[in-house]
Amino acid sequence: MALRANGRALIGALLLGTATTHAGASEAVTCHVTYGGETKTVEARPTASPYTVAPVDFGSYLQFRIVFRSEPADLASIKLYTYARHDDVDGRPLIHQATYAYPPVPAGSYGFTGLNHAYEPRYGLVLEYWCELREGIAK
Repeated sequence: MALRANGRALIGALLLGTATTHAGASEAVTCHVTYGGETKTVEARPTASPYTVAPVDFGSYLQFRIVFRSEPADLASIKLYTYARHDDVDGRPLIHQATYAYPPVPAGSYGFTGLNHAYEPRYGLVLEYWCELREGIAK
């Protein structure tokens, strides 16, 4: 009986250690976004609430948004959105959207997305980006 209790305690400790190790490490999607000759890094961690993820402003007329879902498995994906911002339009018109399976497959020297360009037609603006999945980033 004591052997079973000790065995259960050992298994419990091992499982707790594994869970702690996994919970301490994280993944993040990191996108390198260039607009107006300046490159900024935008990062997103997995979310269970994709509708609450806010876009990041680039200049006065463009926004970029990353929605990273790692679970549940049937909804796991990485979605990238580029929006235009116009004062005379309600909401924000979507000008580019891309969806990638999770986990993504590397596409070469430009992460899993390759090099992308989103064009804003009213003002002729261009937002350029590429994204990578980074593993082992501490929370």
